[in-house]
Amino acid sequence: MGPRTYHDPLHGAIRLDPRHPAEALAIDLIDTAPFQRLRRIRQLGPAFLTFHGAESSRFTHSLGVLHLARQALDGLAAQAPELEEHRGVLLAAALLHDVGHAPLSHSGEEMYGLHHESWSGRLIREHPALRQRLEAYAPGTADAVADLLEHGRYGQPAIKALVSSQLDCDRLDYLLRDSYSTGTRYGQLDLERILAALTLAPDGQLALHPKGLMAVEHYLVVRNLMYRSVYNHRLNVVCNWLLSQVIATARRLGPSQLEADAVMARWLWHPTAIDLETYLANDDLRTGYHLLRWREEAPEPLRGLCARLLDRRLLKATAVTELRPERRLEFLARARSLSGAAGLDPESCCGLQQRESRGYHPYKGGLRLWDGKRLAALEASSALVTSLSQPVQTAWLIHPAEVSPVLREELALADGQ
Repeated sequence: MGPRTYHDPLHGAIRLDPRHPAEALAIDLIDTAPFQRLRRIRQLGPAFLTFHGAESSRFTHSLGVLHLARQALDGLAAQAPELEEHRGVLLAAALLHDVGHAPLSHSGEEMYGLHHESWSGRLIREHPALRQRLEAYAPGTADAVADLLEHGRYGQPAIKALVSSQLDCDRLDYLLRDSYSTGTRYGQLDLERILAALTLAPDGQLALHPKGLMAVEHYLVVRNLMYRSVYNHRLNVVCNWLLSQVIATARRLGPSQLEADAVMARWLWHPTAIDLETYLANDDLRTGYHLLRWREEAPEPLRGLCARLLDRRLLKATAVTELRPERRLEFLARARSLSGAAGLDPESCCGLQQRESRGYHPYKGGLRLWDGKRLAALEASSALVTSLSQPVQTAWLIHPAEVSPVLREELALADGQ
């Protein structure tokens, strides 16, 4: 087998050489059915309804994470050659970190009520195609990769940090890639400077040289802006809410009132009985197919929910962040009352979505600076990072366009009181 090249729109040519055991392992894992399924999982779920270029896949993203992890390890191994023995685990974990994603990525987790990390771990431990290849590389590799992805456990802390931390290869790639595919310009990172700044603290933990401080500050600001402008965009919030309503409504209708194939039937009505084969059989294509079927055949309100998504007749979202929690609930009740009066089903067209986020978590594996003499927490050296540590709340009232004029007029009066 000769070298393998993937031409990536962000990173250029990603070349894998089978003469190197860890890269041969990566090639073998890429060719498995569970990894190939990621071609059929959209990276940004329903965000293509808001940003029409957001069509990239988890497959593409995972190759990018592999590429960045290899680059990061090359730099660190030059400082600490003992890290080289962990190359296989790192490349496998970087490649397989999303192998357990449900249809529509993070939206699928909300829709179906599951965690992709748990399924990634289970697939790596139990799926023959993945486990056999990992164990053939070195006994114990499958469990080591699964523990790292599912529980964040690994004996070498720097390797763990490259896979899962506040500055891991996953975040670096998805910020660049999602900015590129959505057409936003916030995600322009100084990637070379960030990777060059990676170093090891005396305790073996991953750290940053102070020369990379501004590049990392920029990265954290970019992440904050991407959450505000893309991931938590009001229409993305609406789409995720509608998708969750679709699945919840389908589950309430049950098999006596709703048609679904054998795979979807188990996902809907017997989720605790999903085996590996049934899990992997659901992807964006199968879920999308059922949305199409239900738009034509399902009883209301499921038929209408599917039509809203497929025809992009989305609900409206009005910011209610400034209102007290009890006032938000009052306006949710008001939206439902107005919708009912307009002849609409209030439960399927009115909702309240509330979220809290922060750009940096100093107590969740906080980053540190190390110049060879002094070790310092990142936030202690940057007022900007300290400001990003403050939690930010957002709240959206979801409602149909038919009630917007009255509802927004009443909300404006409430804001002015």
